[in-house]
Amino acid sequence: MSDMQMSNVIDGQAAARLDTAPISLLEKVRSEGRVWTDLAEEYGVTNPDPPWKITLEATCDLLAEAECALPALERRWEEDELSEERYAGVPFPERQLLALAHSMIRRGLVNEGELAKRMQQVHERLTQV
Repeated sequence: MSDMQMSNVIDGQAAARLDTAPISLLEKVRSEGRVWTDLAEEYGVTNPDPPWKITLEATCDLLAEAECALPALERRWEEDELSEERYAGVPFPERQLLALAHSMIRRGLVNEGELAKRMQQVHERLTQV
């Protein structure tokens, strides 16, 4: 099977599984969250990449390796689809992060409630006076 044929098969399989319906936690982040460019400017950070970008990339790589929990081609296809449809107004790399979280929640790799709890813990840790 050629690479193009394999890609078409993967696209078809992913399309059959992709659920682009809103996820309340991610919709809240999309509409109320702050993006790295704004935070970097506010705090005088000159690095154009957010500190969590390397973790995002590593997570994507690991998911593709460990028994193909989220194969790279499927993840990229889903990211493209979700970026066009669900997270179009969000800048990169935040858009990539939301798309990955969306795919992971829909696959049952992470629970929305648990993710919300962890996000709250991080928020509290970062905003302690």
